Amino acid sequence: MSTSDKLTDRYKKQNPLTQYPQPPFPRQPQERPGSVNKMEPEPDHGEKSYVGFGRLKDRKALITGGDSGIGRAAAIAFAREGADVAICYLPSEEQNAQEVIKLIEAEGRTAVAIPGDIISEDFCNELVETAVKKLGGLDILVNNAGRQTAQQSIFDLTTEQFDNTFKVNVYAPFWITKAALKHMEAGASIINTASVQSFDPSATLLDYAQTKACNVAFTKALAGQVAEKGIRVNAVAPGPFWTPLQSSGGQPQDKIEKFGSTTLLKRPGQPVELAPVYVLLASQEGSYMTGEVVGATGGEMPY
Repeated sequence: MSTSDKLTDRYKKQNPLTQYPQPPFPRQPQERPGSVNKMEPEPDHGEKSYVGFGRLKDRKALITGGDSGIGRAAAIAFAREGADVAICYLPSEEQNAQEVIKLIEAEGRTAVAIPGDIISEDFCNELVETAVKKLGGLDILVNNAGRQTAQQSIFDLTTEQFDNTFKVNVYAPFWITKAALKHMEAGASIINTASVQSFDPSATLLDYAQTKACNVAFTKALAGQVAEKGIRVNAVAPGPFWTPLQSSGGQPQDKIEKFGSTTLLKRPGQPVELAPVYVLLASQEGSYMTGEVVGATGGEMPY
């Protein structure tokens, strides 16, 4: 069967306003870190809709937070583009992670599951070494795992939460990238998941927004350091995307009901809609892109 014969409805011309579910959505509180299987409607990560074209043939990729949300969509897309993929996730996310592992293996690619908590520098170093050993190298790093917990007031934001948000969103990408660069050669790519919050912070995401601004600065500064080595560093800055990060405390439940409604497209983005962006930045098709921040906000700052 040719590639053209395999194209799904997602690749046909259609109205982006109605392409995916629109609010209102039911309230659906979950305990952090949340599960894709408990979301209503369930997010589309490309499980049935993403078609690959061989743009990452035989590349070796490590994705943090690869069990769900944007990381899951990137993992599926990378495998279907021909890459071997290692994913990192919290031990409590094992069920979702194993779903991703099966999808990667279904493409005939090597899949590596590495559970652990990236707030530990020791684990971050072990994570990279394990991925390199089991994949046989490292060409692509996606720093995607993140923590987001909404609080109405600075007085509700504890030092414990503030510290954990920075450990997950800022320290971990630093530790992981530092370890990964020792194994990366010319043609390699690092992709950081930032956020629209980097530029237009919400009042309820005081700590999270600061960390996402850090991700942008880290991306641009690091790009300047490693360009002479032929390594590219970019960031993706999503707006409101339908992931467990939101329903497990990332947004108040009243915002979940109307999530994405203030964008020009009147709905949240689905993780699969970001997958091609990560593929572009990881592949040679993005060879002239470094130090860039690629936005995907539905046409409008959502908060």
